[in-house]
Order: sequence, then C-alpha cells, then structure tokens
Amino acid sequence: MKDRIQDANFPKTKDGRVYHLGIRAGEVANRIITVGSTSRAELIAKMLDTSPKLFSLYSERGFLTITGCYKSVPVSIVCIGMGAPNADFFIREVRECLYGDMLVIRLGSCGCLTDLPVGSLVLPASSVACTRNLDFDFTSCDPWEVPYRLSKPVRVVSADPDLHRVLHDALEATRPPSLKNLVVSNTVNASTDSFYSSQGRQTSFQDHNASLIDHLKASVSDLTTLEMETFWIFHLAASWRGVKQSSSAINPPLATVPVVPTLSEIPSGTSEKVEVILPSLDEDTSSRPVIRAAAAHMVFASRSSQAFISPDQVNELEKWSGRGVLEALVGFGVAPERLHPISGSVWGPIEPSNPSKAL
Repeated sequence: MKDRIQDANFPKTKDGRVYHLGIRAGEVANRIITVGSTSRAELIAKMLDTSPKLFSLYSERGFLTITGCYKSVPVSIVCIGMGAPNADFFIREVRECLYGDMLVIRLGSCGCLTDLPVGSLVLPASSVACTRNLDFDFTSCDPWEVPYRLSKPVRVVSADPDLHRVLHDALEATRPPSLKNLVVSNTVNASTDSFYSSQGRQTSFQDHNASLIDHLKASVSDLTTLEMETFWIFHLAASWRGVKQSSSAINPPLATVPVVPTLSEIPSGTSEKVEVILPSLDEDTSSRPVIRAAAAHMVFASRSSQAFISPDQVNELEKWSGRGVLEALVGFGVAPERLHPISGSVWGPIEPSNPSKAL
C-alpha cells in the first residue's frame, strides 16, 4: 500500500488507517483483549465463533489485530508487544477508530513479589509506575538524585471496578476442574519502563538497583506484581474525557512512510472511510463514551523463590484465562447505542457485490 499519510498531528491514511496499528473504523470492536505475544493472540482467536470469518491485520509496525465474534458478540484481540510506548499507541489509535465505549482487558505475564506460586492469576485493582531516573548519573552515583522514580503510591490509577469484578467472576466460573491455581484480586501492580533495571534484575550494567524491590515493597502496600503495561492502560483510560479536542494545527504537511498492513481479508462493506464523531465538551456528560480497563496477570516468575513457569503450565493458564477474559467481556453489559455501528464493520454481514435481481 502506497497511500500517503494525512495530518502530521495524528497520522492517518486517506481512507482512515491509523499510523502504527494500521486499522481503521469498523475493524476493531468495542470489547478488546490486549496481549503481548502473537501466539497468545492466535490461541485466543481459536476460541472465537467460526462466523463471521475472522478479520486479521498485521501492521508494518508489528501490531496484530484480530476481530471476530464470541458467542455472537463482537470482540477484538490486539497484540501490542511490550512496554509503555506500545500501550500508548494501542489505546490512542484504537480510540480514534472506535465509536462508543471501549472495554479493555490486558491479559499478560508478570513477575510476583509475594509468595504466590507461579501459575497464579492476579487481578490488580490499581497500579503505580516505576521508572529509571534519567537525571541520575549511573556512572558516578550522583548523591543528590535517586536512580528510580515511583509514581504516587495512592490508588488513583485504578481498574474499572465493575469490569474488575466481572473479570474475577468469569475467571472463577471458567476454571477447569483440574486446575487449582489461585485467583487473587484487589492487589497493586507496578509497571516499569524496563524488564531489567527498573525491575531490580542484576545484569552487567551498573543499574544501582540492588535494593529496588525491597524499596518498592516498603513504599507501596499490597504491591504484588511487576510488568510493563498496565499502569499506562489504566492511566489513559482514566484520563480520557470522551470529547472532541480543539486543534491549533492548520493544513499540516503530509508525512511520509506509509502504513503497510497485511490483511487476511476485507469485507466488501468496509471500503469507505468512516469518521468517528465524539460529542462536544458542552454536551451531556452521560452521553460521552468511556474507556473501561482491567487486567489479569499470569504469574510467570516468582521474584522471591526465583521459580519460573513451565511451558505446560503456560499452555493451561493461557487457555483458561483467555476463555475467562472473553466471557468477562461479552458478559459486561453495554447499551446498544454505546456500541460501534454494525454497518460497514468487519463483524457485520457482507453485502454481495452483485446482488441478484428479485424474480
């Protein structure tokens, strides 16, 4: 695809495709599971209905979007890889392609700071951010700076309480009889900007992090998990106001380097550009769309015992939690007027290009 990008402020192609995910309106559903690995996305996709046919798009920037239905309810699975920047791309670009409410559940792996065994499922009610302090001199150990910064340890960046509760109930309801894995709710998570330095791992780099985990546990009550995305998903969900923003940009220049997605199939009804219209600031707040977010963390690593999950355990855990997250999303009620239109979507009926004449 050689389409040029329009508007350097929020790059899109002429037909409305966003720059990094490569999707456009009608290709992503209101209910979304986000994962980090393509194999997990593809495993969950096998649980979706056989009809309509799954829509799958793999963007040039490495994002995979799969959209279909689960129990006749439209659902998307979006693989974003790892880290805060990718979580930011995901939330912002999906939001621009979607009319109505946005429900997001992150299903990902984590390290555990308590004595929970590997294979446990942890559902954080809130999250803090731990980031490397770039003002600190890591070569000479600046005595006036701390090497890591922690966001305020208060429960203000939180999961949506209703979606959190529905997720917990769905995971318990879908638990296979053979699995005794724990499901732990109402904990605190810490999202970091590195798998290594800001998670206290020791490498050949001089990271000044030997006491970091002890400091985190002492600073944040109920801190249980470490990973790299949840804080930013919760933060953006809570920050979004659901209204049109004024822009000072006038006739911005065209950008270069087009989005080049790989598409499995595009239904015939989706060729036209679809604009997503948000309410204005002065409209009734009850009509504004919202972003609801929750998370399920699979404990792959115990930072206390240094145990790591086995491949067989991962397979069992992903099958169970993937099904549970799907059940939570379709079981969470959303009013029809707060959903993206079926017409022109990849989950809608495909209109024949040459309909037969009535006899």
